[in-house]
Amino acid sequence: MTIPRVLIIAGSDSGGGAGIQADIRTVTMFGGHPMTAITALTAQNTLGVQAVMPVPTDMVLTQIDSVVGDLGVDAVKIGMIGSAEVAHAVADRLEALEVPIVFDPVMVATSGSLLADAATIAAFARLMGLATLVTPNLPELAALGGEAAVRSTGAAVLVKGGHGEGDTIEDRLVEANGREAVWRNPRIDTPHTHGTGCTLASGIATGLAAGMPLADAIGRAIDFVRAALAHAPELGAGHGPMGHALGRVPFEVMKCLD
Repeated sequence: MTIPRVLIIAGSDSGGGAGIQADIRTVTMFGGHPMTAITALTAQNTLGVQAVMPVPTDMVLTQIDSVVGDLGVDAVKIGMIGSAEVAHAVADRLEALEVPIVFDPVMVATSGSLLADAATIAAFARLMGLATLVTPNLPELAALGGEAAVRSTGAAVLVKGGHGEGDTIEDRLVEANGREAVWRNPRIDTPHTHGTGCTLASGIATGLAAGMPLADAIGRAIDFVRAALAHAPELGAGHGPMGHALGRVPFEVMKCLD
């Protein structure tokens, strides 16, 4: 049995809504095997981020080398990167890997807390140059210099429309060859949106790891995000986590099928 192996390079969310925690749940739900290189520890909950502690660069690289050397990797998902130094070091490592890379340029948490300084954002250019797909939301796209700036790196870009106005969300893919695809869906009215970007990017990466075409991997991941939003457990007093298990207890479901 071949299982898609996804290396996740991202930060840890102590509240369990986003970051590594959301990534692991998503990859698992898509039938993949998640592996991690944690770039930062955060103390956060649904109300905000109280503290951030970057992981030393050498430790980030050692985590990457450890899993690549033994387990192998079919795709990489990059989220919160921690620092400019880590961004450049990770880029050096990933240059040797010939696998799809999905880069979610995390800058600000759903609560509004800053997760990347100006130097780190500037270093994102290295990672975008290696990426198969970059998945910015509208504020992140503006901070990166706009769609033309992202496309100039050679990566495809998925412009996420969740921060836009109106009752319809439009997610637009523009590939390096100029080909476009658009997904339009009704907005789901809920405050429990913490981790949507992490979940979407990890879902896409798992699809690419399994050999799916890019547009198909994106469409499936969007469908999963919407299902998880609809099944949010309504935890916390702020922007709560989504329901990655879709309102079910998977093990109990499997026992019922025996």
